[in-house]
This record gives sequence, structure tokens and C-alpha cells, in this order.
Amino acid sequence: MFLKTFVIAVIYFLLFSSANIFAQEIKERTETIIKESFGKDVSFTFRKYTLPSNIKRKIENTVKQKFFKDLLYVYKISVKDTIVAFGFLDNVIGKSMPITFFVLLDVEGNIISTNIIKYREPYGGAVSNENWNEQFTGKNSNSDFTVGKSVNGISGATLSVNSVTKGIRKITILCEEIKDGI
Repeated sequence: MFLKTFVIAVIYFLLFSSANIFAQEIKERTETIIKESFGKDVSFTFRKYTLPSNIKRKIENTVKQKFFKDLLYVYKISVKDTIVAFGFLDNVIGKSMPITFFVLLDVEGNIISTNIIKYREPYGGAVSNENWNEQFTGKNSNSDFTVGKSVNGISGATLSVNSVTKGIRKITILCEEIKDGI
């Protein structure tokens, strides 16, 4: 009985520890992107943002993709006490696993950059490529996000490309909806 309890305790410890390590890795990568984008004078706050059901439903219907959860992380980014950008950390489903991504938008709602923070699938990781992500720079909630037209596809990463593109579009619309209240 003691051995069984001990083994279960060790398994829970390992699972909890690895989850904390992944969360810390994601947090550090996100904060590095912010610092590299805005320099040494940057300051930021972040909070878990619970999506209001009416806004969530409206965006999901527009984009034809559900949000991964009812909450995501929202960053308010300032330089010398002036808000210069917002950041959104969210997830979408690839083939079967979550893809964690980060979108930086200026105060007008235009994309500054998009980054894949954690890619968990064995295939389709090309969506993490910096060159592919650069095509979103300057897009906003009114932009065309059609894969194959205004967004380049990637051979072998069709599901990831479509999922991440829809996720980024959801963030631009969400930012437009809530930026005055962030």
C-alpha cells in the first residue's frame, strides 16, 4: 500500500513539475518577445482575461473557429508610461495538440508581430517560421486572412496554417472589441 501511494505521489509530482516548467517557458518566451520588440524602457502588465460570452460567440461565428478556452492572457505594454501595444497569448488546436501563439498589436489594432510560442505537433511546425509569421504584420480586424490568397499556405502544414491564421484573426477582432477596456 505504501509503495502504491508513493508511486502515485511521484507521478503527480512529475506531472505538476513539468506543467510548471512548460508554463514558465511560455511566460519567459513571451516576455522576451516583448522586450526585444520595444527595448529596455518597456514595461508591461498581464492578466488572465475571461472572454465575455457575447463577444466570444460573435467572434467565433465570424471566424468559424472556437476559442481554445474562455480565457487568455492579455498584456498591456508601455514605454515611458505611454501605452504602445497590446499582446494576446492564446492557443488553437493543430491536428490534435494545442499551438500556443502570441500576437502583438499596436494601440490602433494593427499587428506588430505574431509568434508561435509552443508547437506540440510532430508535423506542420513551419508555422513557427519567422518569415511565414511576418506576412501578418500590418493586418487588422478589417484585413483579409484568406489562406492561399492573402496568407501563404505551407505544404505539409495545411491544418496548422488554417488554425493559426484563424486564431490570429480572432485576436485582431478581439482587440478591436476590448482595447478601450484593457
